[in-house]
Amino acid sequence: MEVFKKSGGSLPIFRNLAADDPEPETTEIESLCVNCGENGITRLLLTKIPFYKEVVLMSFECEHCDFKNNEIQRGGKVGEKGVRITVHVQSERDLNRQVVKSDYTSVKIVELDFEIPAQSQKGEITTVEGVIDRAISGLQQDQPLRRIEDPTTAAQIDEFLTKLLKLKSVQSPFTMVFEDISGNCFIENPCAPLKDPRTEVVRFARNVDQDHILGIYTSTEIGVQPQSDLGLLKKIEAGDFVLEDLHGEVLHFPTQCPDCGTNCQTNMKVTNIPYFKEVVIMATNCDACGHRSNEVKPGGGIGRKGIRIEVKVRSREDFSRDVLKSETCSLEVPELELSVGPYALGGRFTTVEGLLVAVKEQLTSQATMFIDSADDETKNRVSKFVAELDVLLEGNKEITLVLDDPAGNSYVQSFTPPVPDSGITIINYERTYAHNEELGLNDMKTENYETNDNQMH
Repeated sequence: MEVFKKSGGSLPIFRNLAADDPEPETTEIESLCVNCGENGITRLLLTKIPFYKEVVLMSFECEHCDFKNNEIQRGGKVGEKGVRITVHVQSERDLNRQVVKSDYTSVKIVELDFEIPAQSQKGEITTVEGVIDRAISGLQQDQPLRRIEDPTTAAQIDEFLTKLLKLKSVQSPFTMVFEDISGNCFIENPCAPLKDPRTEVVRFARNVDQDHILGIYTSTEIGVQPQSDLGLLKKIEAGDFVLEDLHGEVLHFPTQCPDCGTNCQTNMKVTNIPYFKEVVIMATNCDACGHRSNEVKPGGGIGRKGIRIEVKVRSREDFSRDVLKSETCSLEVPELELSVGPYALGGRFTTVEGLLVAVKEQLTSQATMFIDSADDETKNRVSKFVAELDVLLEGNKEITLVLDDPAGNSYVQSFTPPVPDSGITIINYERTYAHNEELGLNDMKTENYETNDNQMH
C-alpha cells in the first residue's frame, strides 16, 4: 500500500486526525453533480475511527445548485466474519447511541416488521434516532405526489409514519437488529467499560453468496491457479516436513500492518504448552505507525465442546498462572461487573496478571476519546473502574476470572498437575446454534472436530 513520504520517515495513508498534521490527507476531486449535471467538488478524508477501523469520509458540494451529500465508506479490509447486533431500545438515552453502519448493513425494527435492506443506503456515522429519522424522511419524500396518484397507499404510509414517529418518544420498548455481512458495523455502549445489558452481538461466518456480494471469490471460482501451482510458493509433499521441525525455529514472512496497511514483518513460532496442545505465536511490528501486536493461534482444530474455566484469584501466586486466551474466548470478572467479549483482546498467551493489565491498558488508551466526547457520568465511571483494577492488581481483592471459549481452545495453568487444581473449575459444554454459527461449524460434520474432552488444564 502506498504511503506518504516525508523527511525522517513515512506516514501511512490512514492516520489518526491531528491538528498539527503537516500533510493532511484531504483530497479534492472535481466530479459530476447528480442533481443539476454541473461539476462540483468531492472532498475525501482517509482516517481511522478510534478502536474501530479505517474509513473514507466523502463530502460533495455543488456551487451551482447548492446540493450537498456526505457519506462514509470502509477503507480497510472486509472483516473475517459478519456481525449481527441486537439493540433493545428502552429509553431516550438508547436513541442517542452512536451508530457506524456500512453500505452492507441492514436494519430491522422487529415490532413494526420493518426492514431497511442492505445496500439501499450509503454508509454513515449516525445515531439510533438518526436511523429512524432517515427512514421517516425516505418515506415522506414522495408523499405529496402519492396522495394524488395513489391515495390508498399514501394513507397506509401515513399510518406507518405515525408508528415510526412514536418510536422517537420511546412510548414502549422496541428492538432494532443491525446485520452487516462485511463486519463493519458498530453500536456505542453507553455503559462502557461495563457490559451493555441491552445489546447482543453475534459474529457469524459468511456463506458463499454473501462472499460474492462483497466481491470475495476463491481462485477456483475465477479460474486462477493457486500461487503454489504458479511456482511462487514451493509445494510441500507428504513426508518432506514434520511439525517437530518447527519447534524452536522462528519463521519470518512479509505481511501488511493491520492498522495502516504498510508492509511490515511478522515473526512466527510454534511451541507446545504442557498438558494442552501446540500453539502458534505471532508477533508483528510496524515501523510506519508503531503498531505492535502479539497473537496466539491454537495449533489444533476446534474442540468438540466449548469450555468454561473459572479461576479463583486469591493471592499474588494466582496472578502468575499462565493463560492462553484464544480470540473466540470471552472474559468476565463478576466482582467488578467486567465483561470482555470475544475478539476484543485478540488471542494471547500471557498470565492472569497480564490479562488484567491488558484490559486496563485498553481502557486507559481510550482516555483521549472519553475526554473529547464522553459525558461526565461516563468519564467518572471509567475512572472509578480503572481505580478498582489498580486495587485488584495490587493483590488486595479476591476475584473470580472466568474464561468462556466456545471453540475450546483456551487454557489456564494448573499448579498441581496431573492432580486437579482446587483453584480452577473446568466445565465442558455443548455449543449452541449461535456458537456454531459464529465458528462456521453449522455445515460441518462432527467427526471433523478435534476432541478436547481429555485435555488437562
